[in-house]
Amino acid sequence: MDSSLTPFFTPRGVAIVGASTDPMKLGYGVARNILQSQYRGAVHFVNPKAESLMGLPMYASIKDVPDPVDMAVLIVPAGSMPQALRDCAARGIHAAIIMAGGFREVGAEGAKLEEEIIAIARESKIRMLGPNCIGLLDTHYPLDITFLPPPLPAPGDIGFLSHSGAFCAAVIDWSRQQGFSFSRLISLGNQSDITETDLIAPMAADKQTRVLAIYIESLPDGGRFIEEARRATITTPIVALKVGRSASGKRAAASHTGALAGADIAYDSAFEKAGVLRVSSAEELFEWSRALAWLPLPKGRRMAVLTNAGGPGVMSADFIEEHGMTLAELSEATIKKLRALLPPAASLINPVDMLSSASPQQYASCLQILLDEPNVDGVLLVLPPPPMYSTESVADSLIPHIRASRKPVTVSLMGSNLVREAWRRFNAARIPTYDFPERAASALSCLVQRAEYLRNLESAATLSMEMDHAKIEAILRDAPSASWLDPERVTQLLGACGIPGAPLKLAATADQAASLARELGFPIALKIASPDILHKSDVGGVFLNLVTEIEVRNAFEAAIFKAEQAQPDARIEGCHLQRMIPPGQEVILGATRDPQFGPLIMFGSGGVDVEGLKDIAFHLAPLTVREAEALIERTWAGKKLAGFRSIPPADRNAVREALLRLSELVHHHPQISEIEINPLRVLESGAVAVDARVRLA
Repeated sequence: MDSSLTPFFTPRGVAIVGASTDPMKLGYGVARNILQSQYRGAVHFVNPKAESLMGLPMYASIKDVPDPVDMAVLIVPAGSMPQALRDCAARGIHAAIIMAGGFREVGAEGAKLEEEIIAIARESKIRMLGPNCIGLLDTHYPLDITFLPPPLPAPGDIGFLSHSGAFCAAVIDWSRQQGFSFSRLISLGNQSDITETDLIAPMAADKQTRVLAIYIESLPDGGRFIEEARRATITTPIVALKVGRSASGKRAAASHTGALAGADIAYDSAFEKAGVLRVSSAEELFEWSRALAWLPLPKGRRMAVLTNAGGPGVMSADFIEEHGMTLAELSEATIKKLRALLPPAASLINPVDMLSSASPQQYASCLQILLDEPNVDGVLLVLPPPPMYSTESVADSLIPHIRASRKPVTVSLMGSNLVREAWRRFNAARIPTYDFPERAASALSCLVQRAEYLRNLESAATLSMEMDHAKIEAILRDAPSASWLDPERVTQLLGACGIPGAPLKLAATADQAASLARELGFPIALKIASPDILHKSDVGGVFLNLVTEIEVRNAFEAAIFKAEQAQPDARIEGCHLQRMIPPGQEVILGATRDPQFGPLIMFGSGGVDVEGLKDIAFHLAPLTVREAEALIERTWAGKKLAGFRSIPPADRNAVREALLRLSELVHHHPQISEIEINPLRVLESGAVAVDARVRLA
């Protein structure tokens, strides 16, 4: 852990600057909470207007506070904050929590003031949490430096970082009713200094924290976040709720790749790269966190459903498959054991419906049979109130089996008053329960994702591709910046990075086009050449399978005419000619540079329908072999490379190699802001870039 952050987690003494004797002031709430939390270090109150508070002396200035003190909590008006920080520096305090608002969140004047305190802190080597935050708490140390209503939450095992202080306050109150608690909770506020990325390592290293949950509004340093999270997720699961998915965050771009790569896709890719599990709601954030903290991981995706009611069982089966898992196929031996325990009318084919008469003993015995089945990796147990038994008696029978199992069991405890006591007993046993089967299935899916991520860590190394980086640099250095490369340079660039392309020739006249066609060899493809026309087919500027010189001349003249009619102001240089590539499957490869996370690689169905079909997948560079394979597998374009009906198979390995080469190209050459190969013609053996475009930053 960064030693400069140590005082925030294990302070020897804390000074509350702005402590108040008025119960209606935040300074009173913070003073009350730190004392009631049973913090074992020294507590010092600072306020020149009072003599004592809660039996402790009040000091007139931070300079008067005795040792030990290594952290200050500053609850003074925003305008007084610069001097307060200078006083801390003079006292030798290098950790400060700034709770006051009135900084950049209120406008230009506040932003100017925030810049001033940042400068003071950096000059004085003071680490700051906030401003505009509610502080932090540690339920095990214990330490409560917040102004939230008491009491301190019970000791728990979920670490929580939040960009929103109000969300922290609401979640603490909600968690008490939901039956879970936190190990550490930190409100980040404006993040003028300390960010969520700074805190990932110390939170993950905390022995009491079994899972880290993060509420994120933005990630200013996306690359560093990925690095820190990747290190942490090897040992500690991270679950994130990223808000702000709206389409307004999508930037305009001229290429298909840029148009389809919205900001939210970049976050998806970044979280996947880092092993962070992304949720879609606040409830799911903590439902997944509980499952990860309390349950073992499954070895596979094969799940069983056990219930006493047919309808919820069918619902559960649907949700299991919707979340990418499968219903386990039960062996004859398992079915025989179930048949011996249950009435003849019970359904023994997964999902297992024991019928409404199921007793606590039948629930427990059937669960154990399913857990013993080798084909079952986990169980979704559905428990509506039994008509002839109390729900808590069923819970009591199940808890020992779930606690002893090395396979995860999520419980859908359906109901309200009739299941309240059962809910209490499950939670006391650290067994997560969910109101409905869809939530229990979702929780199982996060365990599957986590297990697969850990299994794949061994294959996470990147594969360095041989390419002529010196030649690539020369091509890019000689090209004009902030523009699209001319097609000849694009062809050279692809050749230097090892992606095969078709030779491209520029003809300025129809006669020159005919001469070049003889040189290249028929059949010929002819395309309008204009730096102002990126999508050539949109203006009728593409002609294919030309087999004679007359056809080439006619196509040249037609392409020029159509382009001039469609875009009169476009600069037209003539037409490019290529020899036609043999038939094959067409895919698109692309990359665009996300401002937060860097180059984002795209793969999917190519040709003119790419934006209409949206059969695409994204991942951040640099790609590992496994990530390149996953990109291919997520799309129909990738799946049909194996062949489908009348579509012959194409060279999947060539596609994977092209993806890895494209990834290495954009990762090592930041001058490239966008690149797109559309289509990459995939043949029975090999692949050829038929058309490509590259834009420089």
